[in-house]
Amino acid sequence: MLKWHFKKLSCESIGRRWVHAFTVRKFVSMLDSNRYMVMYISDSALTPRNFYWEVLNQLGCEAKFYRSDAKRQLTREISNLIEIQRRIPVIITDEAHLLSREMLEEIRFLLNFKMDSYNPMSLILVGQSELKEILKKQIYEAICQRIDIRYHMTPYDRQRTGEYIKKHLEYAGESREIFTDRAIDEIYEYSYGVPRKINRVCTACLLHGA
Repeated sequence: MLKWHFKKLSCESIGRRWVHAFTVRKFVSMLDSNRYMVMYISDSALTPRNFYWEVLNQLGCEAKFYRSDAKRQLTREISNLIEIQRRIPVIITDEAHLLSREMLEEIRFLLNFKMDSYNPMSLILVGQSELKEILKKQIYEAICQRIDIRYHMTPYDRQRTGEYIKKHLEYAGESREIFTDRAIDEIYEYSYGVPRKINRVCTACLLHGA
């Protein structure tokens, strides 16, 4: 389903910070690099000019100095990526709840790539819960109309808490079972499935055990 939506997707993902990092990594790892070109941006003070500079840089281009020139340059590069290289651009903008009004308005223009009927660029906004409230404002109605999918990430249940801990241990290169089922029960009861709290208590346990 995700692969189908990538043909024209603009997406809003809302949840907690640590869920984002884990989910984005997993999401990107699932994509075929021969078919998709993923560009990841995380900048709480992102401006339109810096956005164009960063995307063009990840496309392997030296961005034009002026914003209007950089915007036209990006349009050409995206067209080249799709029409010649046959790859679909996927731009992930993290910390989207901190984006300025100017940057959010620029996103609206980005989604009007060559008229609304032709939108080859997939743009994913990832942010904390405040993003949902921000986009409810009337001034951002035009942006909301262009969002095809919204997903609000909720805290984990007991099973996913255990899976989350196991995955993070694997990322750290540890394959042994460090936390027993009883320990995970206690961690879940303390954290209520909130990843930030899970991370904190697991780190404290590892330091104490060391």
